[in-house]
Amino acid sequence: MADHNDVRWEHGYHPLRVRKIVRETADTSSYVLDVTEELRELFRYRPGQFCTFRVRIGDRELLRSYSMSSAPGIDADLTVTVKRVPEGTVSNWFNDTVSEGDVLEATKPGGVFCPREGDHPVVAFCGGSGITPVLSIAKHVLARTERAVRLFYANRDAGSVIFDEELRRLGERYPGRLRVVRHYDAESGHPDKTAVTGFVGAEVNAEFYICGPAPFMELVEHSLLGLGIAPARILIERFGDGGPAEDSAGDGQRETPESVTIILNGKKQTVPYQPGDTVLETARRGGMQPPFSCEAGNCATCMGLLRAGSATMRANNALEPDEVAEGWILTCQALPEGPEPLTVEYEAF
Repeated sequence: MADHNDVRWEHGYHPLRVRKIVRETADTSSYVLDVTEELRELFRYRPGQFCTFRVRIGDRELLRSYSMSSAPGIDADLTVTVKRVPEGTVSNWFNDTVSEGDVLEATKPGGVFCPREGDHPVVAFCGGSGITPVLSIAKHVLARTERAVRLFYANRDAGSVIFDEELRRLGERYPGRLRVVRHYDAESGHPDKTAVTGFVGAEVNAEFYICGPAPFMELVEHSLLGLGIAPARILIERFGDGGPAEDSAGDGQRETPESVTIILNGKKQTVPYQPGDTVLETARRGGMQPPFSCEAGNCATCMGLLRAGSATMRANNALEPDEVAEGWILTCQALPEGPEPLTVEYEAF
């Protein structure tokens, strides 16, 4: 079993210096990050993954997840891209405040929005900054396989297109394998079901990737399902939540323990369990103040060690399979199950 201190250290926040900033559009910048030799292995990543950044703005500590626009083994440096959004405290802080030479705090890469093995074509739908992980995936698939990549890319107008020139260069480098359709809301209105299904055409056996604003992703997902495309072929990147939650009826039918015991800062407390609550919610209901942050299964701030009982996570974009096998859980996503009382210990970083 791995040393618990090592696991906590890996899932902590690590310093990365900003080597270079590239202004992509008027409201979007890419941040090229220096990964030291000590952190190089820890920050190995797969195309489509993200890092979660911890920033301090005034007296607040905030976390945000940003995808790599770089592709491992193809681009020399780990790069994340951040688009300014209305009332986006952290995205605005990045674009207004961060300078070359600054040091940012980031978790190791996580996420499962990654290309799958196989020879099926890749069909991706992205809106705005949703191009970021899709670009990483496209560069990897084009360089490492013979698969075709088709990309439907929606933006407000031509001036807001991120990576427009890089996509053009990729098209020239891989003629016949990369097709990009650019959709401008200012000219054609927002994409609709007809636009989605028309782009898919006969390519119903492809692997589908969706990333962008929530209404855009919902439209594309429903349109693909309406074509009879199996849900297993559709990958969606959702940063705002932990993915589709299980329905309450399912929670009510699951066998659950009568109580959950929480160990926090060496103190033990047993709380009656209410079906449907996560371990984190149960701890709060017991008046405890365990660590947490994103509550979406991305950052691992809330991770705890399962000492007894069993739990299932609704979403997990932070822990590795071997860590889950050792008993680590994301308490914001963990639902107790089975009749045995659950015991979870929080171990501070």
